[in-house]
Amino acid sequence: MSGDPLLVANPSLPPWLWPRAAYVHVPFCAHHCGYCDFAVATGQDAKIDLYIDALTEELSKLGEPQPVETLFLGGGTPTYLGARQLERLLKAVTHWLPLLPGHEFSAEANPGTLDAEKARVLAGHGVNRVSLGAQSFEPKLLRVLERDHQPPDVPRAVDYIRKHIECISLDLIFGVPGQTPADWQNDLERALALEPAHLSTYGLTYEKGTRLWKQRERGEVTPLAEAGELELYAQAIDTLEAAGFEHYEISSFARPGRRCRHNQVYWANEAYFGFGMGAARYVHGRRELNVRDLQTYLKRVVAGESPTFQSEVLEPEERARETMALQLRRAEGINRRAFRAQTGYELDPLAAPAIARHVDLGLLADDGENVHLTRQGKYVADTVIQELL
Repeated sequence: MSGDPLLVANPSLPPWLWPRAAYVHVPFCAHHCGYCDFAVATGQDAKIDLYIDALTEELSKLGEPQPVETLFLGGGTPTYLGARQLERLLKAVTHWLPLLPGHEFSAEANPGTLDAEKARVLAGHGVNRVSLGAQSFEPKLLRVLERDHQPPDVPRAVDYIRKHIECISLDLIFGVPGQTPADWQNDLERALALEPAHLSTYGLTYEKGTRLWKQRERGEVTPLAEAGELELYAQAIDTLEAAGFEHYEISSFARPGRRCRHNQVYWANEAYFGFGMGAARYVHGRRELNVRDLQTYLKRVVAGESPTFQSEVLEPEERARETMALQLRRAEGINRRAFRAQTGYELDPLAAPAIARHVDLGLLADDGENVHLTRQGKYVADTVIQELL
């Protein structure tokens, strides 16, 4: 990165140009779940140490350590690594991406691969937030999702984490074939009983090419009807808000003061570093994506080549519209003054007719300063956002 004049470090730049956040990808998994479209590697454990070497080499292209306010270790399954490997990875990451005071350092974890020693290693290197992929507490639904853990693994993992790390987030999936409102209520209540600081609820998607998508195409699974999925989403909002959680982004709920600061960078359309196989980055207005194949990533980095395979710089108006789309995901939506400062564009010349139309439909609220989705608008957020573009 240090050799590219577009990427010369300049922390004095605003956060939408120079990153205060970084994402590091760990692709290894015990099993590739049927619904997953992320960049993962299974059956390649012998290459984990080579991957850590290559990732360290990619990080070194920063030229010098770049301090960050938020850091996110995702996957894949970071906790699939052995404790020694996890420690080596974290040492490299925190050397090149040192954590500023008041930092947020999140790590994704699988309930079936996290143990007491790994929890200690994470905490010992500054991790202060763990996102645990529970997905469901119903064995039949875990089987549909091809998850490799069992319901009792979740509270066990929470206990391991809580001895060292206070902030725990749980991921849940709704809209799973065969899921009933009673199943979903049970998932929500069992998650709340573990007293997490944060919950993410994701509607199941059928990404083209995944095993689940192929099963749907062959008629082997029957997706929930759209009305049924909306019912589950509304159920989540009602249950979690009643439990004191703030619905601060379409899929995200937090206790007061416990929003995921790293993900807020994405939704603000601010800059972030990205390292590892399949990782994305956004620096100085340039979006880049690394190769998604493990062998190609290793080969390129070891040869001294860039692992980037896709790079683009959006035109200013395109970037402004992208910012509008991302910021509408947030509860606070788009602030006109901040939008102008970030993009150089006034919001209304870009979207005033569409905003007014959706206000009339009850899908957007506009107080003259901020535009945000209403409760009804959240149900059809993708459609609203697309029509504003």
